[in-house]
Amino acid sequence: MISKQMKKICRMVMLAILCLQISTVWANEKGVNIYHAPRQAPSKVIYGETGSKVKLSDFDGDFVLAVFWSRHCTPCLREIESLNAFARQTKDDGIRVIMISPKKEWQGGFSEQRRLLKKFGGNDLEMYVDDKNDMASALGIFSSPVTVLISREGKEIGRIRGSADWDSPEVIEYIYKIKAEHG
Repeated sequence: MISKQMKKICRMVMLAILCLQISTVWANEKGVNIYHAPRQAPSKVIYGETGSKVKLSDFDGDFVLAVFWSRHCTPCLREIESLNAFARQTKDDGIRVIMISPKKEWQGGFSEQRRLLKKFGGNDLEMYVDDKNDMASALGIFSSPVTVLISREGKEIGRIRGSADWDSPEVIEYIYKIKAEHG
């Protein structure tokens, strides 16, 4: 006869296996591509809200989700609120979400971008512009949304094509798993 303790352990193991399977299914369905070997991130410049020039390597020490988006992209706008919630939940764990959009979309500059992000629930998101689409071109990004995963060492470790329900427990767990495995 199996003891209550053993049954409890079996349930916990089964739950852990189920969670891993859900994460894998989500990853396969959502266009996740994790590389076997990290890639050097391009040294192109993006511009921050204060006008500062930034390279992806400047975020060393943080695990970065660099979200390439457009104001004219409906899936991009739909995911802003969940990205904001994800960023709030994970920021104290060394995960940083940065939003990168083409500069030409923002005739009103960063104040226009901030208003749009606020309208869609993205009050806390860091925003940057890609002046001449140099960064997007260097990464081979020609559609949006695309999330580029950057390790704490400033290397590109993978991408997620398309939008996601970022604040769902499965997605959060999956990103933590990628961070743990690839840093």
